[in-house]
Amino acid sequence: MGRVTLKIYNKGFNYSQDGPGNRLVYHLQGCNFRCRWCSNPESMEASGECREYSVEELLKEAQSCVPMFFDGGGVTLTGGEPTMQFDEIKEFLSFLRKSGIHTAIENNGSHPRLRELFDVIDFLIMDVKHFDEEQHRFWTGVSNKNTVENLKIICETGRQALIRIPLINGVNNDAEGFVRLFNSFNCSGVYFEILPYHEFGRDKWTVPYEIENGFVESRDIKNFEKLFRENGLRIIKT
Repeated sequence: MGRVTLKIYNKGFNYSQDGPGNRLVYHLQGCNFRCRWCSNPESMEASGECREYSVEELLKEAQSCVPMFFDGGGVTLTGGEPTMQFDEIKEFLSFLRKSGIHTAIENNGSHPRLRELFDVIDFLIMDVKHFDEEQHRFWTGVSNKNTVENLKIICETGRQALIRIPLINGVNNDAEGFVRLFNSFNCSGVYFEILPYHEFGRDKWTVPYEIENGFVESRDIKNFEKLFRENGLRIIKT
């Protein structure tokens, strides 16, 4: 095992929200999106404040935590955007799998080589921020073409995945648009989760926070989920 390192700005345990069971969650530094509602803006810059760990160090840490991985738990890589350190996480995930440790990744689906990780990921979580490319670029700074293409691959291969939608009033609260996108593929192996807008990261921004009136009414969330179910799209809550 060579001296391959990962840039990590935070780590700790979490139960069920970042994959099944009790999980050791690594938050990786750097993101290619600039979502205007981001709750972790400190994670955006690849050169931001973080610590570098070798894959060997992280593997030993994960192996020492195996007794804590109850209820199907394991290790989750999140961000920032973990695929910004693509080759490094591929190696780390491979070693985790060889050690019998359950692996999960939370990502924005934009990396063109995402499919290469399928064999080393037990649980794939992917955000879909917007169904419309122009609006996606406006709110995140990046096209959604790669995300949609990776969603298509996931559906075509029958890969199980959890697709999350951060639901924000005035940004992407058009359920019909998402239904049209998802029903253009065979999403039989996919689950969906709606994440209502919150402002947990508002005070972290060092530039003006741009989202106003982003909260979504509970009845609108229920109607959003109802339309998904009526169109054969499976909704879960974690």
